Amino acid sequence: MMGVVSIVIAVAPAIGPTVSGVILSVADWRWIFWLVLPISILALVLGAIFLRNVTKTHFVKFDVLSTVLSAFAFGGLIFGLSSVGEAALGHAPVPVWIPIVVGTVALIAFVLRQLQLQRTDAALLDLRTFRSRPFSIAVALIAIVMASLFGSLILLPIYLQQVLGLNTLAVGLVLLPGGILMGAMAPLVGSAFDRYGPTTLVIPGVMIVAGALWGMTTFGAATPVAWIIAVHATLSIGLGLVLTPLLTSALGSLPQPLYPHGSAILRTVQQVAGAAGTALFVTVMTVTAAAQSELGAAPSTSTAAGVHNALLIGALVATLGALLACFVRKPADASLSDQESRTVLAPH
Repeated sequence: MMGVVSIVIAVAPAIGPTVSGVILSVADWRWIFWLVLPISILALVLGAIFLRNVTKTHFVKFDVLSTVLSAFAFGGLIFGLSSVGEAALGHAPVPVWIPIVVGTVALIAFVLRQLQLQRTDAALLDLRTFRSRPFSIAVALIAIVMASLFGSLILLPIYLQQVLGLNTLAVGLVLLPGGILMGAMAPLVGSAFDRYGPTTLVIPGVMIVAGALWGMTTFGAATPVAWIIAVHATLSIGLGLVLTPLLTSALGSLPQPLYPHGSAILRTVQQVAGAAGTALFVTVMTVTAAAQSELGAAPSTSTAAGVHNALLIGALVATLGALLACFVRKPADASLSDQESRTVLAPH
């Protein structure tokens, strides 16, 4: 099941550049949103008709303060991190430190509020999930994986257009094979997880991700497109090996009462990590390119140098993630005993 779910999580952002490239090659950029609008409406209608609750519901007190704090915390951090690249160019709508400080302060207040509310099982986001060591390790690796995925998806189109001079349609086609690979792998990886567990998939998967990012550091002003496609496809294979096992290991290691909170945390981490990865990659690229331009380098050369340094940082982070991957365990082996479950769910 998680393999099927991972098809959407992995493939959607991977094929986005391809679809956008096709649209931009024949129409104005506004058509990207006009064409997505009916799809969104259709999803809303189908969900309202066919989506049914399959779990037992019970009354939960709605904490308004937690909701407000979460909006400022995660919204502020994501907006701030996403604005770092613009700030480096002097185009940020507001000073980047303002949303980051607001988000950080709100996040601290949110965490303190949840620690108080979870004593009575009234937390909006129950942080007792992090008492499960397998869950914490999986969350950390998912953050690294999503940062690598979204960071590379942001940089590669910039590199392909500004350095190699490809048009939007060509850029989309270059990235398409990787998206197809991730989609084709997801159900197969799900079956392999059931048979072998996550360790035999995650460790080589993270190593492949790191290796692909190291391969991307070789990209320059005259890199063959075939090599770019091969390295991006390799990155997609590594991500495909990692994503499904990590999501399954994370949720499978929690007591059942914490499943909804664990799922919410995973989705939040994916969003924040994606924004952080984008901010890191774009900021390093922008700062390096600006420094090269001041030295008299051509725009394409400056951008190529910036992309190289950004991907170098990503490769180093992914390499550290390969060490962390050694501690991932199969949910059946890492599942909590009755005593451990009581410890995780204890109020204090």
